[in-house]
Amino acid sequence: MKATVHGTTHEETLPRLRRIAGQVQGIQRMVEEGAYCIDILTQIQAARSALRAVELRILRKHMAHCVRHAFESGSSKEAGAKIDELLQVMKKQY
Repeated sequence: MKATVHGTTHEETLPRLRRIAGQVQGIQRMVEEGAYCIDILTQIQAARSALRAVELRILRKHMAHCVRHAFESGSSKEAGAKIDELLQVMKKQY
């Protein structure tokens, strides 16, 4: 089944997300096995970086399709709602 949101597909991110899930499972194994802290932290940073890359890819797609559509529709209400939506998501990062 295709993961579609407002006409855009996120299917191409699935392999990346599966790889990240594997990284997280690897981190869990490292913790269970008592691996060196710096090695664990290095792997956590790698997983975090990979998640950020997926996040940016989806954000870029959202901006190019959903947000652009809202602005092109001519509806200031719809455009404002998309801006507010993005600001709420970005606020959660801080």
